[in-house]
Amino acid sequence: MHLTKKGGKKPTVEELLAEAKKPSQLAPHMHKFYEGKVQVMPKCAIRGHEDFAIWYTPGVAAPCREIQANPEKVFELTNRWNYVAVVSDGTRVLGLGDIGPEAALPVMEGKALLFKYLGGVDAFPICLKTKDPEEIVRACELIEPSFGGINLEDIEKPKCFYVLEEARKKLQIPVWHDDQQGTATVVLAGLINAFKIVGKNPKESLIALIGAGAANIRTAYVLIRWGVKPGNIMLVDTKGIIHAGREDISKEEDPWKYELAQITNAEGRTGDISKAFKGVDAVVAASKPGPGTIKKEWIATMADDAIVFACANPIPEIWPWEAKEAGARIVATGRSDFPNQINNSLGFPAIFRGVLDVRAKTVTDDMCIAAAEELAKYAEERGIHEDDILPRMEEWEVFPREAVACALKSIEQGVARIKPSRQELYERAVAIIKNARESLQVLMKAALIKQPPPEEELLKQS
Repeated sequence: MHLTKKGGKKPTVEELLAEAKKPSQLAPHMHKFYEGKVQVMPKCAIRGHEDFAIWYTPGVAAPCREIQANPEKVFELTNRWNYVAVVSDGTRVLGLGDIGPEAALPVMEGKALLFKYLGGVDAFPICLKTKDPEEIVRACELIEPSFGGINLEDIEKPKCFYVLEEARKKLQIPVWHDDQQGTATVVLAGLINAFKIVGKNPKESLIALIGAGAANIRTAYVLIRWGVKPGNIMLVDTKGIIHAGREDISKEEDPWKYELAQITNAEGRTGDISKAFKGVDAVVAASKPGPGTIKKEWIATMADDAIVFACANPIPEIWPWEAKEAGARIVATGRSDFPNQINNSLGFPAIFRGVLDVRAKTVTDDMCIAAAEELAKYAEERGIHEDDILPRMEEWEVFPREAVACALKSIEQGVARIKPSRQELYERAVAIIKNARESLQVLMKAALIKQPPPEEELLKQS
């Protein structure tokens, strides 16, 4: 369902809410039917039982000795080059909050599924029975020898900033927090093209970030790194506009938010959320689900040709048509059934594909920017307009291109263990991603992955 139905009629609020609830009604039955979403499959040929003498004992001792003599060979003789750990403590899961590691597992499995299908990455969900940031960092250190990268997921703030920074310092593989960097990547890509359409220079424009959680804190840092003047950015939390005079924001409790309070909002604007909209060119909201979190009258006070990203799920902070009625020219949400979806899945699978393919030692915000610029470029080349500013998940060709952009940035920044050519990187990424997608289709066609029961049947059980 999009903003209009057949016949040009706008869907009712009731229809939109019913559509938003449908995945949640289907999900428990579908998860039970498949008993989870990911599995481990062999990738080597097994011609007969005699091959186990090669893949396991006694033959396996030979590659073990080679790795012992040269630990870097682990990336050639095992699948470590393609393994990513999806690590969570379950303290900030989607909109559910602190639900614990067991309840977080379906989300981490879902992440692993997206990693494989969109990026060809073999990801493993790892939910930790601890909330201690030091223990989370230590757990990442302990499992490092088995993985080519670590994706931190659904860890509450401000702890998530500390865990990311410390793990980056201590590990020699890429560590990434998708709630921060993934969101920032796709938001930047969307803003690049949105500003092109409205004919404004984003690096000279006023941008308000509504919500000061992990996503928008990192978005602020990435925008600044990209070239937006810090003073042209305003952040808003539950207590209002963030400014240097806010005594409730302390360096000890949240040094990242404190730093941004000192360097953003050059005009020193104060007041509640409504005051943050006045005269700004773009608003990026990653806050409380709506509708009604953002008011039409606030958007009406924005600059001409306003850009509004209302990213909350399952319901955006304001319905897209309400934002347009209030004067917004370009509106994006986090939902696939509205135009311009801001979707992290456009980022993390390809970014990891790229850094894994050069065996990078870290992943940086500059790689987020390289990915964002490639996403924006891909969309621009195939044509953009007000209701189509970003690639869509089904446009799989964007993922190898994005992977190459990140791989080349890794090489440029001196953190790549190997340095293939652009063409080699592209051909490898295409082959790996196509293999993942086509393997799934083969399994479904052969009924080795069964078709689920009809949706109508499942909905009756809800």
